[in-house]
Amino acid sequence: MTLRIGMILDKDFPPDSRVENEALSLIRAGFSVYLFSLSYQKREKKEIINGINVIRYPAGKFTFKLSALAYTLRFYHWIVQSKIKNFLHRYSIDVVHIHDIQVARAVYDVNNTGRPIVLDLHENRPEIMKYYRHVNTLKGRLLIDTERWKMYQEKYIRESDFLVLVTEPAKMEVVARGLKSADKIVVVPNTVRKDIFLKYPVIPEISEKFRDRFVVLYLGDTGLRRGTDDAIETVNLLREKIPDILLVLVGENKEDIRLKEMVHNLDVTDYVSFEGWQDVSFFPSYICMAGVCISPLKRNPHHDTTYANKLFQYMAMGKPLIVSDCPAQADVVRDTRSGLVFEAGNAADLADKIEWIYCHEEERNQYGENAKQAVFQKWNWEETSKDLVSLYEKISIMKG
Repeated sequence: MTLRIGMILDKDFPPDSRVENEALSLIRAGFSVYLFSLSYQKREKKEIINGINVIRYPAGKFTFKLSALAYTLRFYHWIVQSKIKNFLHRYSIDVVHIHDIQVARAVYDVNNTGRPIVLDLHENRPEIMKYYRHVNTLKGRLLIDTERWKMYQEKYIRESDFLVLVTEPAKMEVVARGLKSADKIVVVPNTVRKDIFLKYPVIPEISEKFRDRFVVLYLGDTGLRRGTDDAIETVNLLREKIPDILLVLVGENKEDIRLKEMVHNLDVTDYVSFEGWQDVSFFPSYICMAGVCISPLKRNPHHDTTYANKLFQYMAMGKPLIVSDCPAQADVVRDTRSGLVFEAGNAADLADKIEWIYCHEEERNQYGENAKQAVFQKWNWEETSKDLVSLYEKISIMKG
C-alpha cells in the first residue's frame, strides 16, 4: 500500500519552496502527497502541481486576521479544524505532516484516529515573532503573548511522533531541553535544488548594471534584524578605502524607509543600490556579479539556530561569504572554508572582513571554489532531503 501523506499548510500554495521540495522528494520516493492549503485567494479548489495533490480550502480576511491570535483565542482553530477534518477523512490520509506551529492545535484537535503526526518547524516561530511589526504595536503587545506561543510549540514538539527541524543546532537545543529524543528528530536544511537553481539563465543586463564596481551583495528580506543597517554603516566606513564598493540589496521590507533614511543621512547614495523584491530566477544573475556575498544576521535564538536560504544560493554560484557569528551559519562557513565570520552587530568588524576579502583576490577565489564544491558534495537538496525520505520509509514500515 502506498503511504498517503497529508501535508497541512496554513497559507496559499504555491509558493513555498520548502513545502514543494519536501513534497517532490517524497513523491519521487514513491509516496502519495496531498497538500491541504488554507487559501486566501480565488484559486482552483483542486490542482495537481508537479505530482502534488493540492487541495485548497477557502478562508476569508477574518480568518487571516485571527491567525495572528491563534494561541490567544481558539476561534482561529475552531474555524479551520472542520476543514482539516474533512481533508483527512476525504483523502484517507495515513500520516499527517504539519508545516509550522500556527495551525498545529487544530490538527491535534481533530486527529482522533491515531494517525502519526510529523511536526515540521520551518523556524522558531515564537522567537522570531518578537521582531514582527504587528506584535510590537500597542494592540499586539496586549493581545499576542509570545511566551504562550512558545508553550504550545513545546507542547506539540513533545506530542508529535516525529519532528523535522532545519539545523543541527536546533536539534541539539530541543534534545538538551528534554523536549524530544534525538532518534525522533530529522534535520532537513533549506538547501538549493541544483536541478532548478543552477539552470536559471544569467541576465547580462544585470551584470552590466554593476560593471566596474566591487559588489557586496545581500539577498532576501531586508528587515533590520537581518543586519542590513550594519551593512550600510560598513559601506560608509569603507568608501574611501574601496572607492568602487557598492552594496546591492535585493529584497524588501517595510523597514526599508529607515534604511533609505540612513543612506541619505550618511551620504552614501552612490554606494548603495536598493533593487527591491526580485523573483528567485534572477538571483543567480545578481550573485554572479558579486565580489562577496553577505549574511549579517543579528544574534537571537532564532537566527542562532537557522540557515538563511541565501547562504546556499551564494555558495552554489561559487561566491565567497562573509557571515555574522550566529552559530548555525558560522559553522557552515568555517567547516566548508567558504569565507569569513564577523561579530554580529559590529559594522567595523564587518568592514575589516570585507576589506580583507577585497585585498586578497586569490583567497577570495578559493573561498568561492570551496563554497561551490561544498554545495555539490553536501549542501544541496538532493543530499539533505535523504533523511526525510528515510523517515517516511520508517513510518511506512510501522504502518505495515
